[in-house]
Formats: sequence, C-alpha cells, structure tokens
Amino acid sequence: MKSFINYSADCDFPIENLPYGVFSTKDIPEKTIGVAIGDEILNLNAIANYFDGPLLKDKQDVFRRDCLNDFMSLGRPAWLEARAKLQELLSSGNPTLQNPTIRSKVFIAQKNATMHLPAKIGDYTDFFSSIHHATNTGIMFRGKENALLPNWKYLPVGYHGRASSVVVSGTFIRRPRGQTLPIEGAAPAFGPSRLMDFELEVAFFVGGPPTNLGDTIPASKAYDHIFGMVLMNDWSARDIQKWEYVPLGPFGAKNFGTTISPWVITMEALEPFKVPNMSQDPTPFSYLQHDKSCNFDIKLEIDLKPPSGVVTTICRSNFKYMYWTPQQQLAHHTVTGCNINPGDLMASGTISGETSDSYGSMLELSWKGTRSISLKDGTTRKFLQDGDEIILRGYCVGDGYRIGFGSCTGKLLPAHTE
Repeated sequence: MKSFINYSADCDFPIENLPYGVFSTKDIPEKTIGVAIGDEILNLNAIANYFDGPLLKDKQDVFRRDCLNDFMSLGRPAWLEARAKLQELLSSGNPTLQNPTIRSKVFIAQKNATMHLPAKIGDYTDFFSSIHHATNTGIMFRGKENALLPNWKYLPVGYHGRASSVVVSGTFIRRPRGQTLPIEGAAPAFGPSRLMDFELEVAFFVGGPPTNLGDTIPASKAYDHIFGMVLMNDWSARDIQKWEYVPLGPFGAKNFGTTISPWVITMEALEPFKVPNMSQDPTPFSYLQHDKSCNFDIKLEIDLKPPSGVVTTICRSNFKYMYWTPQQQLAHHTVTGCNINPGDLMASGTISGETSDSYGSMLELSWKGTRSISLKDGTTRKFLQDGDEIILRGYCVGDGYRIGFGSCTGKLLPAHTE
C-alpha cells in the first residue's frame, strides 16, 4: 500500500499498521483520539464526519471521546469499516486530506504530542503463559523434576492486577518499599526492594459490547472480543514477591506500576504475521480449543539504559513462544461467568524464548542473581539499579514494511525515604 505520508521502510507506523492512541498537545490540551501514520498523528476528532459508512455514520461521536472505550465497544465489523476508511483517506491516490489547508488542521507531529493511556482500564489481569519462562522459574525454585506445576498445561494461570497503577510509556516508576525475608528462617525486614525487575510482556485490550455476569466466551469465539495489543512492562519486586506470594499470589510486589506502550496495534494489522499455535499436550478442554491461529511472529527486544546513558540490548525474544493464546486466556477468564468490558486489559506474562539471551526478565537473565549481565558502559547488573531505564520494543517484519508497536519505556526512581 502507498500513502501520501512519507516514511521509511523501517518506520513502525506505515499505512498497513494504523494503530490507535490518545494524545494531547499545547494547542489541543484535551485528550484526543488519533492514529499514528509515519511520524505524524491523524486527529480522528477532526475528521470524525468522514466515517460515513453504514456502521459508523451514526456513531461518529466515538472518535470525539477522550479514550477508545466507546469505539472498542462497537465490535469487529465497525473496526474493519473504520480501518478501511482510514486507509482510503491516507492512500496516495485520495486527495481529501492532501489539501494543504485540511492537512495542516488534521495532522500533528508525534514529537509535539503527549501520549496518554489509550483506554479507561476498568480491570487488568496478568497471565503466566510462556512455557519457557514458567519452566525457567520453576527450575530455579523447585528443580527440573517439578518445574511446571500440575495445573500449568491444563489452564492459563493468571492473577488479577491493579488497574489504577497501569501507566503510559515514559512514566517514572518509584522503587517500592515492603516486607522481605533477607535471611531464610529469620524475621522479615521492612525497606526498599533490593531485587527490582522488569517483565517483557504483550497485552491485549478487550473489545466488543460488555458481557453480562454469568456469560462465558469459548476460545472459538474469543477473537472478536480482542481489539488490539500493546507492549507491557510488568515491574516486579522479586524479594517482596518471594515473601508475600504464599498463599494467595502476587500483591504489593506487582501493584506499584505497570507500563504499557501508547499505541494499540489492531489484530487486523497483525493478521499477516500469524504463525501456528504452539502444540499443546494434553489436549485442552473444549472451551479452550480454537482452530485458527492466534499466535504471532512479533519480534521483541529489551534495552537497558543506565545513568551513563549507554544503551545495551539485553534480550531478544518473540511472542511466538506463547503456550496459551490470547483467545484461550480470555476464554478461561470468562468460563466461570466473569463479565468483561471494553477497555479491560489482559497481559501475556513474561515472554521468554529458548535461549539465555531471549529471557524476558532480570530474574532469568541473571538466573536468580547468580550471573552478572555485562553492560556496554562497563558496569554489570543482576537486578535493576536506581536510574536505570528499561525500553521495550516490538515489531513484525513484512515485505518492504514493518508493523511496529513503538517503544514502552520507564525509568526507576529511588524509593521514598519515609
């Protein structure tokens, strides 16, 4: 496809992508829905009247909101209609938005925009769906013979996270304080976490109309309830986690900050990059079965930028290493009758690959602190230090173009002193 917007072949946001986000500028102080194209943003509030197809002509106000929830609620047919209209308007052969007067009013340089959370997130759930990550952590804490717990291959394990502390890329994260057990068998201590970590994840936003309490969505029908995906860094305090997680799982070790990228990549943009679902043994229960692929060749990378400013890439992984798919995650989430709403966020859990350079957390890269990670500035890390910035990137490579997620960044600040 060819757009009249100029961009390079390695640009994250070609006309084949068109991710949705929420932005503001000095001249547009209110939160506004936009679409990324090249290094610009198309203001959808300013062009809402162009969405004149049968499904959207009476729903144009969804593009005038301060978040994507109402648009997400319309469902896949409306999403497809909007995507087709955007590609038509942005194509090189369509003069509508190329008029200089119009163009100056509807496009904004990304560098001049402040990005916000794309949706009002009512609920957030984090899964544990990468078999290599689950195996690695199991070996560390239980040994090879008991790496995966008995339930892991029967259901997508997950926990309910804290939606209020999900933040957009670029937000600083404060080192948390909490209870830890520095010495086994001794009394616990209180203070700043000493074992700060990141987790490389991809999350999806729920779309379609809200479901009712008691309703279920089998995996075979779950795809139409998935609007799009973002990168996620689930910051983790490993020493707090170790002491608190028995018997009810993650709590304070995870609730102090979760960073997501600002642009939501739609499932239609990712469609060309589907790969076969990972083979599952034993065969999942019927509600978890779906025939079509919901796995993707998304290349994932992590950079660590210490206070020196010298960046080191410390991980290269891929979404294709997921054992449980997004459709299965959503199906298991609702099988009990749990209702879902547009804008709910559901995350993959740490995505680790088969080799040590593809592990998606410091816990694995340092193998529970027994190995040092060498950085290009001459320093080493086992866990994160104050002033470290973590930068997540994700992209799919097409024929002469790529579908990118942009970056997901967060910098670790020192703990409060009191």
